[in-house]
Amino acid sequence: MRVRTVALGGAVAFGASLMILAVSVDTKLLGDNSGYKPVQPIAYSHALHAGELKLDCLFCHTGAEQSRHAGIPPASTCMKCHETILNKAGTKPGVSDPSPEIAKLARAVKEGRPIEWVRIHRLPSHVDFPHSRHVNGGVACQNCHGEIQGMERVEQALALTMGECLTCHRTENQKLQLNGKAPMAPTDCSACHH
Repeated sequence: MRVRTVALGGAVAFGASLMILAVSVDTKLLGDNSGYKPVQPIAYSHALHAGELKLDCLFCHTGAEQSRHAGIPPASTCMKCHETILNKAGTKPGVSDPSPEIAKLARAVKEGRPIEWVRIHRLPSHVDFPHSRHVNGGVACQNCHGEIQGMERVEQALALTMGECLTCHRTENQKLQLNGKAPMAPTDCSACHH
């Protein structure tokens, strides 16, 4: 009886320790993370860049067409446009010094260090989500990432559950079949799980 009590107590303590560790390192546990909206090291507005300026997602997330991962652009990608702002700052009437956020970008490039963005969209490690297949298949980024062009600070808009993925795949397959085309979105387990 005593051995069972000690074993049970140890298991409870271990589980509690894991929960405390997960919270203490600011790790969002897998599950429904919709609404997760962490503060980032640079206040980057998708509402401005993707919304108002109408930059295409692929302009910055260049890996999405060829790779499994869309990738986070390096600061040097941002500076391709923002360097012009830095060069004009204070040299022409009406052009003020760059914002503190652009100054952070410039510093990172000058020092050769990456911006340490906080990851938002997370899938379990056993799930394979090839961005390139979805992008090249005409799936809009907003289908999974929400109305990103309206977000001042990016948040996980959807739960990104298997059910959401399957619903989308089945819906797309039905549309294709109604138009006399073969289904393209796989629904078998091995297509997404390894």
